[in-house]
Amino acid sequence: MSAVLIRGGTVVNADRAFRADVLCQDGRILAVGEGLSAPAGATVVDAGGQYVMPGGIDPHTHMQLPFMGTVTMDDFFTGTAAGLAGGTTSIIDFVIPDPQENILDAYKKWRGWAEKSASDYSFHVAITWWSEQVRKDMGTLVNDEGVNSFKHFMAYKNAIMCDDETLVNSFKRALELGAMPTVHAENGELVYLLQKTVSEMGIKGPEGHPLSRPPMVEAEAANRAIAIADVLNVPIYVVHVSCVESAEAIARARARGQRVYGEVLAGHLVLDDSVYRHPDFATAAAHVMSPPFRPKGNSEFLWRGLQSGNLHTTATDHCTFCAAQKAAGKDDFSKIPNGCGGVEERLAVIWDEGVNTGRLTPSEFVAVTSANTAKLFNIYPQKGSVSVGADADLVVWDPAGTKTLSVKTQHSKGDFNIFEGRTVRGIPSHTVSQGELVYVQGDLRAVQGKGRYIKRPAFGPDFGAVQQRAQAHMPTAVAR
Repeated sequence: MSAVLIRGGTVVNADRAFRADVLCQDGRILAVGEGLSAPAGATVVDAGGQYVMPGGIDPHTHMQLPFMGTVTMDDFFTGTAAGLAGGTTSIIDFVIPDPQENILDAYKKWRGWAEKSASDYSFHVAITWWSEQVRKDMGTLVNDEGVNSFKHFMAYKNAIMCDDETLVNSFKRALELGAMPTVHAENGELVYLLQKTVSEMGIKGPEGHPLSRPPMVEAEAANRAIAIADVLNVPIYVVHVSCVESAEAIARARARGQRVYGEVLAGHLVLDDSVYRHPDFATAAAHVMSPPFRPKGNSEFLWRGLQSGNLHTTATDHCTFCAAQKAAGKDDFSKIPNGCGGVEERLAVIWDEGVNTGRLTPSEFVAVTSANTAKLFNIYPQKGSVSVGADADLVVWDPAGTKTLSVKTQHSKGDFNIFEGRTVRGIPSHTVSQGELVYVQGDLRAVQGKGRYIKRPAFGPDFGAVQQRAQAHMPTAVAR
């Protein structure tokens, strides 16, 4: 494997920025410093006037997902290849077992699908039901397979929704294992009721989608999950926080000293719910995802959450369905497959709307696009850091480069781009994955099957024991 020397750029990590060359060899960063010499046969990248940053980590994608009777357009190759074109070098996808499906069988199935990945990948595993076998298999996933996070859908009644009993049992087991519970926070019972209510009002189109999932539906579930985690004294990670009310729930809990972490999607940072009122059904339906895009004002609050440190990571929930698939809900918005794309556009959108506006510094950008995810899911500094010994997953970022985002130029197999027509300033000129150039000034060199499965170790052997000792000192009853 030949070496790659990135010369003359400004290295940006989450803690600082400094002028340095970066030498990559055998898939790792071999040296970081000024005036580095190129070994014989090395490829030299001129990064003058550009930033050299850790490759993006998208902690929330759904490649090749079977959902609502169909399967997403992007598989693990096309989806990760699109990510590489946008500077994202790792994803954390989701294993979602059917109710009563053995979770190890589901995990093995997803691992098989993911063998075609072009970039490194890892998995969260969803807990969609509960039994003693599930409890045992969670241990196998953590200890043998390097899974240190478990997903819980509080929405999608009559499908993959967790009841409170499952939440409590799974959170408690995650605590014992040193794993992080994560939640999709929407009250599934309320969504189910409101979908019927909105439909009975004669609202059948995509405009009914946000009406059936108002902000308080998300906030109730976030508050409930946070409360359960607080009682059990386990950390919790809330995915795709979309509204003021949910972000406030996280901020309140953190102000009390609770370990609650929040993720926000690039789409929720720049779009609003007017997209659902577009007169063209296909356009409106293309934006149907859950939680939905929110009224104006919510996105600015999410930006403040990232600035203040109450929200920690940015993702996409990349889950691409084409117009023909979305048309399944032509006469009933509740049957529109939920999902949007964005794995390729995330970094550019967040840089343009975050760094170029002064909301984020370049180091804060690195924190919310890679380093924080690596830290929260225990793969830092292997990922999320430009440092000696780290994986050579890098993006050379041209802050002056511009691009107009469009379905016509995207690498995703989806047939719609939710950022269509948006011109961004700040784009990747080069992406390095495993020490090799995989994107060079518009030339995508993704290789099917090149990606590696990344194990994420549990959070220390005493994680559960420490928490259990803390629990032992909690009162079991309150005298009145």
